[in-house]
Amino acid sequence: MEEHPQNELLAVRRHKLEALRAAGIDPFGQAYETTGTPGEIRASFAEGQKLRTAGRITAHRNMGKSHFIDLSDSTGRMQVYLNAKEVGAEEMAVFDHLDIGDFIGVEGETFVTKTGEPSIKALNFTVLSKSLRPLPDKWHGVQDTEIKYRQRYLDLISNPESMEVFQKRITIVREIRRFLEDRGFIEVETPMMQAVPGGAAAAPFKTHHNALGVDLFLRIAPELYLKRLLVGGFPKIFELNRNFRNEGISRRHNPEFTMLEAYWACADFEKMAELVEEMVCHVAQTVCGTLQIEHKDAEGNVIRTIDLARPWRRTDYADLIKGIVPDWYERTPQQRRAWCLENHIDVTHCQEDFEVTQHIFEKRVEEKTMNPLFVTHCPKELVPLAKQNAVNSSVVDVYELIINGQEISPGYSELNDPDIQRERLEHQSGGETQKLDEDFLTALEYGMPPAGGIGIGIDRLVMMLTGVESIRDVILFPHMRPRTGG
Repeated sequence: MEEHPQNELLAVRRHKLEALRAAGIDPFGQAYETTGTPGEIRASFAEGQKLRTAGRITAHRNMGKSHFIDLSDSTGRMQVYLNAKEVGAEEMAVFDHLDIGDFIGVEGETFVTKTGEPSIKALNFTVLSKSLRPLPDKWHGVQDTEIKYRQRYLDLISNPESMEVFQKRITIVREIRRFLEDRGFIEVETPMMQAVPGGAAAAPFKTHHNALGVDLFLRIAPELYLKRLLVGGFPKIFELNRNFRNEGISRRHNPEFTMLEAYWACADFEKMAELVEEMVCHVAQTVCGTLQIEHKDAEGNVIRTIDLARPWRRTDYADLIKGIVPDWYERTPQQRRAWCLENHIDVTHCQEDFEVTQHIFEKRVEEKTMNPLFVTHCPKELVPLAKQNAVNSSVVDVYELIINGQEISPGYSELNDPDIQRERLEHQSGGETQKLDEDFLTALEYGMPPAGGIGIGIDRLVMMLTGVESIRDVILFPHMRPRTGG
């Protein structure tokens, strides 16, 4: 019963398709030369300009002998006025076979309507592509999240808010590149298929290369290859690309995600923290026009405001833990587990003691921290690729930047001692030497300068700056579970 009206609409569009062909018009036309997009023409509007543009029909107002339509694309919309007197009766007859959703090209002259709307008076139009399916209702857009994520093209057509988020994402990435390049960093590319997945503790995706006869892994991080480039003599490098982790999906996790990693020879984690703080504030001010980032609920009510104003707070990891349980480090591992049980924080018997402490940190600090916080000097077990602190051997010289209740960026004073690095990686791999990247360790033996390194989760940064609550809202095509049922 519900499909019947939809089938009728599809049949009507098919009938119009055949009517266009019968009139000798190609419903899926050829290339069309334009002088600007709808948004560009509107942004630089001046009366009396002769021009050509193209776009999708997204609105239609029939005034009898004349018609007003909106032509739209990602740059914006432009109103077009069509009248039989200007375009001719024959072309107006063709217009009767068009629908909202169709693409057309328009040649005409700009003018302003009596209501003050910038418009184009069409002298002729060209059919570029017939839409065979009706678009979602203009006023309600795509509300179904299944459709929103599986058919992103419909979401972008129907929901201006979604288009704005992705336009901001594009600008954010462009500004990050510009920021780093202006400071002497150069962009490089490293392998996305690796013989040994390294640079993070995560489950990789595995594949097989037939010609070489070897198993390969989609990278979980580019870190070990970027450090090889420090060995090779590059002083300031960055890579902005995809990582892949064969793990869970949630509102903060997607199997493939975008990361920035940057390395600076002869710097340390404190210098990298300053760089990240300056970068994020620059991007926020440039893209959002403010350092006060509002997050709103579905009704448009502000639920929190993230204050990015500098300077950002820096606090030692152990001090944050002691702020929750003052005598935490005086307790035995058994007493720590007992505290977790009493306070309804789930820990398992297989978790090591440092992992129990980290679980407390995640639940009681990370998830509750909205404004920027650099958490410094984390336990060395958490970060096997970072340099050990010169004063306290149990911690490493790192920061974790927390904003919006999640880690946005880690930064290290990079470990460049090949012997200690081997020990750390062997411990991380549980003694399985086949999991060690021997070429990376060999590279370190040739000498890597002291360096600072950072990672920034671009998807999470965009979430924070655009005020959305799910990573799926900032990834154009997020991974979804297969559809079930008929």
